[in-house]
Amino acid sequence: MSGYRLAQLNVAKLKAPLDSPELKDFVDNLDRINALAEGSPGFEWRLKGEGNDATSLRGFGDDVIVNMSVWRDADALREFVYKSPHLAIMKRRREWFSRMADAYMCLWWVPAGHEPTVAEAHARLEHLRANGPTPESFTFGEAFSAPDAREAAAPFSFKDSCPA
Repeated sequence: MSGYRLAQLNVAKLKAPLDSPELKDFVDNLDRINALAEGSPGFEWRLKGEGNDATSLRGFGDDVIVNMSVWRDADALREFVYKSPHLAIMKRRREWFSRMADAYMCLWWVPAGHEPTVAEAHARLEHLRANGPTPESFTFGEAFSAPDAREAAAPFSFKDSCPA
């Protein structure tokens, strides 16, 4: 087993305040989706602020929320993102969030047991925005193997586009 885990970050620019009627369905589903993640095979850690989610953490701007978690490997994260009830919520993101011109999600490898900080995640997202996918920060479309994999830093793709 690898000594590395896959960290993921995604950010979203709110269309309205979290306590607004426009975001009620999103907020009402946070605990359910977070519990689903935590119960998923391969889940290891997720960022939390005040309460049971990270919506109080605004390291990317006052109107931008952050979601960050760590998974055993890319397959475990992919199963949760694309093959669980999480997908139905993700398909509704345009109801709650504004379209972002720049990359809004990234993946990177961390040593097992490491809990990434918001500042670390911000740097990884900025790296992706500036350089495109590299072993330091990448996407599902162009991913890289863990540093200790047989073919370290070998690129691969899930060969599917986001169904949301």
